[in-house]
Amino acid sequence: MWHITLTVAGVSVPDQVIKGALERLSDEHPFLLSGRYAADRAEVRYWEEATDVATALRMAVLLWDEHVASAQLPPWRVVGVEVVDRETFHRRGRYIHEQPGLVAAGRVIPF
Repeated sequence: MWHITLTVAGVSVPDQVIKGALERLSDEHPFLLSGRYAADRAEVRYWEEATDVATALRMAVLLWDEHVASAQLPPWRVVGVEVVDRETFHRRGRYIHEQPGLVAAGRVIPF
């Protein structure tokens, strides 16, 4: 399993449009952990099952385009991708604001 952070950006849309789209994406993609959004960009974090980092990266780059129609996502483009292994993700997550903590699953919040 690989932890993916995918960032997309494009022409501004109303906040309720992108929030609703991210919520639909969360319903369609079962491993989605969280989403953050602004009028002109969004970031989604999720787990991807792949044999290696290159495969996970290819799958991540395709995710947004694969769900544009079904989740009614804005036609934005990928502007960033981070792929880390499970160990790295958990090592980072041990401390949030210098205190132990976990990332809340299923959250969709503004930046």
